[in-house]
Amino acid sequence: MLHVMLGLLLGAAPLAAAALRAGVARVEITPRGAIWMSGYASRNHPSVAVRQPLWARALAIDDGSGARTVIVATDLIGLPAEVADQVAARAHQQFGIERAHLLLNSSHTHTGPVVWPGLAAMFTLPEGEEGKLRDYAARLADDLVTVIGQAVADLAPAQLSYGLGQAAFAMNRREPTAAGVKLGVNPSGPTDHDVHVIRVAGSDGHIRAVLFAYACHNTTLNGDFYEITGDYAGFAEAKLEADYPGATALFIALCGGDQNPNPRGTVELAERHGRDLAVEVQRVLTGPVRPLRGPVRAAYLVTTLPFAPQSRATYQADLANPKASPASRRRAQSMLDHPVRETPYPAQAIRFGKDLTLLALGGEVVVDYDLRARREYSGEPLMVAAYSNSVMCYIPSERVLGEGGYEAVDNMVYYGQPGPFAPGVEGRVFDAIHQAMKKVGRSTGAK
Repeated sequence: MLHVMLGLLLGAAPLAAAALRAGVARVEITPRGAIWMSGYASRNHPSVAVRQPLWARALAIDDGSGARTVIVATDLIGLPAEVADQVAARAHQQFGIERAHLLLNSSHTHTGPVVWPGLAAMFTLPEGEEGKLRDYAARLADDLVTVIGQAVADLAPAQLSYGLGQAAFAMNRREPTAAGVKLGVNPSGPTDHDVHVIRVAGSDGHIRAVLFAYACHNTTLNGDFYEITGDYAGFAEAKLEADYPGATALFIALCGGDQNPNPRGTVELAERHGRDLAVEVQRVLTGPVRPLRGPVRAAYLVTTLPFAPQSRATYQADLANPKASPASRRRAQSMLDHPVRETPYPAQAIRFGKDLTLLALGGEVVVDYDLRARREYSGEPLMVAAYSNSVMCYIPSERVLGEGGYEAVDNMVYYGQPGPFAPGVEGRVFDAIHQAMKKVGRSTGAK
């Protein structure tokens, strides 16, 4: 009898994996005509050409329980809450996708359009440009809802599996100097070179989708480049789709808030990093991978992160300072008119059986969060994404907050936030992480 039961249990694993259904879709989201590009405050005119189209790609998963999960990857700088919340509400209304089961991730390319009102404080826009950006954001919301619906309509029996590789071009950019931390190159700083890969195959074994993830800023190209591209992530997606005809490749940005590609600065380097990343993904796909099984459990919650108190006198001084940047003056006026003391912050977890958990965090999260989460949650693979659901500013660890620099302080001007976070930000984020992970059945140090 024991042998019979053991045989049934062993036979249940592939059956559980086969019980999953998956659907994939992609919709082009390249702007129509010249548009203001996001990511670099130095830019002073709209885009001049399209080097590479931008896409929104979706992977829908049905575990047979009635709850469908959809992961959306966009070749964009990041989604502001105004866009993400609208898309989530419409996806629930039209397709029944619960908020916990919808993950919206952005590649964080700096050669894509401004997604209004995200990073609106960064730019002095000529007359007429804001209207173009508002129109693009409205079309984008429609496109994201469309691609979600198309992926759900495409559901079919599928086999999901997971593997792990390595890519070495990410480099910590927080360079210590006598004057403090600057944006540069720090070979001794923390990094995470893991490449996470999810393979989605049809019942015939043909690859239908490849989801791959890496922790590095999507900034091979600098602010003097005015052509639309997906940067290295977009080139990697394009190569994978060319090498696997009919497949959809989805890049997920991990906790690369303080990581830059190295070297960087040219299209050739962006193409090289994208090619290297795609080749590593292909190596993982042809090697041993572990099956992903249901049920697919998900949790989503929103906490608040308080900013350090700021005085009105600080903002009044910025307004009166002739040397203050236009972005500083815009931030100052905004804070005087509409004071902000905290920001909503989303944390999400999606767990495939006991095989893999995808933890998705909002904002530009530094790598410390990735490394700590993976230390705390051992025993099964953990993929820690940033740039997820909404991007409101950088999310520094307590270490980075104490050191200062761009990821802790300076970025807040461009995001239109009042100033750096109050001490304790890492603890508050991890409180939310722990709650989300507990809801999907993972406890700290799970085995």
